[in-house]
Amino acid sequence: MMRKFVTPKLAYFIVAAFILISCGEKNKMKENWKAEHVILIGLDGWGGQSMPKADMPNVKALMKNGAYTFETRSVLPSSSAVNWASMFMGAGPELHGFTTWGSQKPDLPSRNLSHYGLFPTIFGVVRDAYPDAEIGYIFEWDGMQYLAEENAMNLFRHTPVTPENPKGCTNTAVEYIKAEKPDLLAVIYDQPDGVGHGIGFFSPEYYTKLKELDTYVGEIVQATKDAGIYDNTIFIVTADHGGIEKGHGGKTMSEMQTPFIMCGPGVKKDFKIENSMMIFDIAATMANLFDAEQPQVWIGRPVDSAFE
Repeated sequence: MMRKFVTPKLAYFIVAAFILISCGEKNKMKENWKAEHVILIGLDGWGGQSMPKADMPNVKALMKNGAYTFETRSVLPSSSAVNWASMFMGAGPELHGFTTWGSQKPDLPSRNLSHYGLFPTIFGVVRDAYPDAEIGYIFEWDGMQYLAEENAMNLFRHTPVTPENPKGCTNTAVEYIKAEKPDLLAVIYDQPDGVGHGIGFFSPEYYTKLKELDTYVGEIVQATKDAGIYDNTIFIVTADHGGIEKGHGGKTMSEMQTPFIMCGPGVKKDFKIENSMMIFDIAATMANLFDAEQPQVWIGRPVDSAFE
């Protein structure tokens, strides 16, 4: 009986065919996406009222080429974990259960839990819809680790600001973009909140920190150009809450209104979003970007008016 075997030449063609099929399937999964890449940049404690005065040329260039509002409303209390959770989870604290600035687990029982053991976030939604997607999550404040599903990420990285790493998230984000060209990436800075608490929200030092953060946004945008994905990337730059004097958590508009800027393929240019927008609408908008079905328990709505 003649033995059958695979020649090196045949093996080459089999591998090549497999690669072509895999690439074809990945391209097919992206065909209904509004962009091939989505990068969310979050600035903790960035109040919407700062924008007219802020020296942020990179952010304002994204605003000029995209859609924006300075009046995205936070949920109450207007503090960090509550609002980052709401941004990612498409719902408010009454549903996801994170109710304090530093909640490490739901203070109220979450209305629903996904198979990751957490109220469903945009990261798990995209992972479940597209198992091969490249998803990254980079953050400075260690409290962020409790608000997203580590098992849904290809990269889950805490990169605090230190004397050895003064730019915090920036270098890790730049390297990751160039190396992996992620489909979805969240980069969450811990400023200007720290300056707000230490010196004052909307103080001269606060605006100086915003100018510094703007240079980091510019480095992330440049990384997408270096990686050859800029033209197929939607950028979202936003925040969890604002502040007043040296604090936040209350019910003033200074504490509750934040910027939301979105720029990229299919997004209207120099377009002011007039309809009311809540922070949990960000998750719904991102799900829409990926043509992913949002969980029934979410109450956020996509900002459809921002698209052409």
